[in-house]
Amino acid sequence: MKPVSRVLVVSDDVTWQAEVMAGLGAAAVRLENPFGLTFVAANTTAETMDLLARDGEVQVVLVDRQLKGTANGEAAAQLANRISDFRPEISLYVFLQNDDERALVEELASHAVDGYFYRDEADFNGWFRILVAELADKSATPFYDKLKQYVRMAKDSWHTPGHSGGDSLKGSPWVGDFHDFAGEHLLRADLSVSVPMLDSLLHPTGVIAEAQMLAAKAFGARKTYFATNGTSTSNKVIFQTLLAPGDKLLLDRNCHKSVHHGVILSGARPVYLDSSINRQYGIFGPVPKATIFRAIEENPDARVLILTSCTYDGLRYDLKPIIEAAHERGIKVIVDEAWYGFARFHPAFRPTALESGADYVTQSTHKILSAFSQASMIHVNDPRFDEHLFRENFNMHASTSPQYNLIASLDVARKQAVMEGYRLLDRTLKLAQELREKINSTGAFRVLELEDLLPEDVREDGIQLDPTKLTVDFSQSGFTADELQQALFERYNIQVEKSTFNTITLLLTIGTTRSKLSRLYDAMLRLAKENRPARALGRMPEIPRFTRLACLPRDAFYEAGERLPLLDDDGRPNPALSGRVCCDQIVPYPPGIPVLVPGQVIDDTILAYLARLQKTQKTIEMHGLAEDGGEFYLRVLRPDEWAELPSRALFN
Repeated sequence: MKPVSRVLVVSDDVTWQAEVMAGLGAAAVRLENPFGLTFVAANTTAETMDLLARDGEVQVVLVDRQLKGTANGEAAAQLANRISDFRPEISLYVFLQNDDERALVEELASHAVDGYFYRDEADFNGWFRILVAELADKSATPFYDKLKQYVRMAKDSWHTPGHSGGDSLKGSPWVGDFHDFAGEHLLRADLSVSVPMLDSLLHPTGVIAEAQMLAAKAFGARKTYFATNGTSTSNKVIFQTLLAPGDKLLLDRNCHKSVHHGVILSGARPVYLDSSINRQYGIFGPVPKATIFRAIEENPDARVLILTSCTYDGLRYDLKPIIEAAHERGIKVIVDEAWYGFARFHPAFRPTALESGADYVTQSTHKILSAFSQASMIHVNDPRFDEHLFRENFNMHASTSPQYNLIASLDVARKQAVMEGYRLLDRTLKLAQELREKINSTGAFRVLELEDLLPEDVREDGIQLDPTKLTVDFSQSGFTADELQQALFERYNIQVEKSTFNTITLLLTIGTTRSKLSRLYDAMLRLAKENRPARALGRMPEIPRFTRLACLPRDAFYEAGERLPLLDDDGRPNPALSGRVCCDQIVPYPPGIPVLVPGQVIDDTILAYLARLQKTQKTIEMHGLAEDGGEFYLRVLRPDEWAELPSRALFN
């Protein structure tokens, strides 16, 4: 399909504007027009902003510097800033009368302007070529294009990988079907670092470097790095870059488990912040602002603060005041934005973490844009960024044989977000609102709003809700979580994102279609019409508050320890574990929040919680417990190991 790219010409000089529109339109007919440039007009700031809100196909705005609206002639610069704030992916050019006008625009809006034309030149063909070149630069996919070029060259492979472009699979009576399933192009593009023209992810100087620079511009970062082993590894890379053994950091206990693994690998000294909890729905929210501000004040020697925004359930912080408070104390801020990487491309979701001042942001591009699984990005805005140190840590974790299809998917996902992200996200928002209304109309299911989801202690914290993540209360439907998920999957071919004891989560993305929406609504309506009587739903026991650390998590993790049974011979919590120091990260999943981290002191409340989970929540996975013969064990420090740990002095 040929793209459509509308160019908006803004001027209140309608005669001159008509000449420009006619001249550019004629050039579009005479000259090569690969991006489908067409031209539309607006005469006022209000018309311009309204059109940009309604039309996701607008790619370029041309603003007349003579635009009236302010006494000192600053209307054009002010409009440029408004456009940049509203849709930063838009390319913007200004028509000038002379160089004096350019100086004023540069002073007021240089960051928003991509180029200038001179009114009196009327070089329509030249202007049109520049606009085509602008869109070519913005829509370029340097790595993907080079990968396609190489595959088409049909080189014989005398290098890794062993399947040799899929040739090992062809004609095999045992695995030949995998060749057909994966596809010729995917297999031919699975190459190795033996191909210099495809650059090196570990030391990029060519097309990967170009693709990363385009991504940095698109997402508003100083530097962007592609990661092919997910945001989990991305978080660990940043931790090892910023933290030396013993350095203090502040972190949300609700962070992804990769963050807690990063604490172990870096040898850092964590200050865990308990997140807020919505007990009615078993949902964990952001850390209260008061808790964060207090932690910043009480830990002036902290080097790093890491938060997750938005959460799995779509709750996102009011980040700007938090980041400002951290920066006042010299604390770097990392934001895990794994579930929110699309936000830059629609004003309904902004400001992003980078726009709010975060120093480092990790995004799971595969979760919410069109990249392949494991394809993520690391964005850097730290003014004191040590690129050499970062690269050494990045290369420590990255494979020397990266999957080139993942890199290509990141290149393509960035292009799509820039060129049509606004339009696609606008459609997703409309579908989300429509689905919300349809689910609510069933009578048995209800989509929770922000007020329903917010825990009491963060209601005044400016928390916002990502409307593309729908949490559905099914407590009146008569189904249990397992029954509902099974019915949706087996009877209606629908797989949901996750569940609690009384909710399911639906994730809408730019890939959501009206047909999918219709099928989901039909399924939920049919289930509601079964008129099952409401039933008392089992509730997951409340996760205990954090106790305290007895030593650095790394120190506890790397000791051999001893394994003690979670339950005693009578099936009760084992009293021998009370007061001992845990060596592993114990994570019930869902919800995926550590009950214990390495170095944490175990108490009776935690033991009772874990024991109850084992007895009542059979579907919960218990990550971190050792299992032997159906019995679960906790690995804890031996008394002699504890006595010899030097880091215990930090916590006593």
